[in-house]
Amino acid sequence: MVRYVIPMLAMAALAAPAAAAEVQIQSPGPVVELTVDEVVNSRPDLAQVGAGVTVRARTAKEAVRLNAAAMERVIARLRSLGIEAKDIQTSTFNLNPQYDYRPEGGTPTFVGYEATNQVSVKLRKLDSVGEVLDALVAAGANTVYGPSFMLDDDAAAKASARTKAFARGQAMAQDYARMAGYSGLRLLEVSESFQGGGPLPMAAAIRAEGAQDAKTPIEPGEVGTGVTVTVKYEMTR
Repeated sequence: MVRYVIPMLAMAALAAPAAAAEVQIQSPGPVVELTVDEVVNSRPDLAQVGAGVTVRARTAKEAVRLNAAAMERVIARLRSLGIEAKDIQTSTFNLNPQYDYRPEGGTPTFVGYEATNQVSVKLRKLDSVGEVLDALVAAGANTVYGPSFMLDDDAAAKASARTKAFARGQAMAQDYARMAGYSGLRLLEVSESFQGGGPLPMAAAIRAEGAQDAKTPIEPGEVGTGVTVTVKYEMTR
């Protein structure tokens, strides 16, 4: 996004801490404002997967009991693969009544309860992701989603993206200044925001039937760390 402001007296606000008063700087020259997006690609070092068990039973108590027993087996399998407790977190627990809705209409028939329990799991060894997914299904998980790949520490990637975005914004501002007949720039304001990964997306459930006979191939590829930098310059003679 490019905004080119011509007035001879423009005002620009410097970013300031929340506790400080807003500072206004007089800008006698025209102002150019640029918003620049930059993404740095890196090899991920962390994966996140989700796994869960959904069971149905006639009563709520029985559905919860069966679900708990099944989830204990899933979590025990994760621990046996060397995954630490801090990397296993419950993400969802639901208990809902189930009804049979007839195509011809009429009053739905109550058929029981459905209990769902899911955990989110961080995997720090990317070469074991496929093995873990297969093991989860073999242990009784009937819903598996992911993986989502990321960086455990993205500070360096963010710094690299920030540097590139700022340099590109400055170069673009210099181009606008030259085109407008100005020779220099004075920085008035800088702000930034990061493009986060968001929550782990849900995928279709993986069925257990026949899953133990296949090896699940997983390719981590690269992940992008994005930053958006907005810069505002006064054009100077």
